[in-house]
Amino acid sequence: MVVGIPKEIKKDEHRVALVPAAVRALAARGHSVLVEKGAGEGIGAADCEYVQAGAKIAENAPNLYHASDLVVKVKEPQREEYELLRKGQMLFCYLHLAADRPLTQALLDRQVTALGFETVMDEHGRLPLLAPMSQVAGRLSMQLAAHLLEKHVGGPGLLLGGVPGVSACRVAVLGGGVAGTEAARMAAGLGAEVVVLDNQPFRLAELDQLFAGRVRTRYSDADAVADELCRADVTICSVLIPGASAPHLVTRKLVAEMRKGSIIVDLSIDQGGCCETSRPTTHSKPSYVVDGVIHCCVTNLPGAVPRTASSALSNAVLPYALALVDAESTPLRERLLRTGLNTLDGRIVSKAVADSLGLPYLASGKWLAA
Repeated sequence: MVVGIPKEIKKDEHRVALVPAAVRALAARGHSVLVEKGAGEGIGAADCEYVQAGAKIAENAPNLYHASDLVVKVKEPQREEYELLRKGQMLFCYLHLAADRPLTQALLDRQVTALGFETVMDEHGRLPLLAPMSQVAGRLSMQLAAHLLEKHVGGPGLLLGGVPGVSACRVAVLGGGVAGTEAARMAAGLGAEVVVLDNQPFRLAELDQLFAGRVRTRYSDADAVADELCRADVTICSVLIPGASAPHLVTRKLVAEMRKGSIIVDLSIDQGGCCETSRPTTHSKPSYVVDGVIHCCVTNLPGAVPRTASSALSNAVLPYALALVDAESTPLRERLLRTGLNTLDGRIVSKAVADSLGLPYLASGKWLAA
């Protein structure tokens, strides 16, 4: 099987799906690996490093897509890449189809077997391919929020952690998952007053134990969300429903009631965002203002630190990539196919995606038996 690793073309995206060490592991198992010319430039990995690891270099994207049985990339295909996809090809990357009808339709039309990093679950119900980027995004969200609080970039002129005799900023984190936990960890470490809101009591108990009183926890209902956000200087939105659109927990009305100059960083934006006023932004223009509230909704936040992010992602993806291309059936491969598959033979096989887009889907039992 030929594994292709294209160069990312999404704006301000510098990551690569697999680093040279991972390519070496694939090549050692007898698989052919094609890497598009310059794919590793963003992390300082030259083409020659990939060649030394056992890969061949494809001069351009059309050549790579034409020759590859499995395409492993970071971000979802951009519109100019749709025509490169072909029937029967496997695509393994972050898809976020619930918020992207045009891409979903392109995958269906071209009968691509598409597996989403963000929906793959392990035996414990965790999301092992989403977790490393959620860790990076959660930590980066506080660096970005601290910067956006500065006056010269349009912020209110506050220091996140304050100083002795001057109050620290209040930070509200919606969602106590991986990204939310990392955001809270960074905020508390910088001296902010932090509260995490979640609707799962067992998770609140875990967070209370983890942070040992350094972070408050609160059950997330409409009243609690409104109360905390209206007092917050920074709000981190990190709510996730695997494969589905993010719920709009922050209404336009609530945004209008929030502190002027406060910051919203919506980490759920890949799945549509959990704030009604959220819309995708880029690293080069990360923020905009609605009703006096600064919004930051960068869709590829980990792309700002591609060397760290690519290494973490590659480590997580490699075992699953090997499970896809190796001939023998394994429990890992079965879980990957059962939870990671989003489209197959022109049909949606993820109920969360189908429900979010209002499209029909093929139940797993039927396609597994086919």
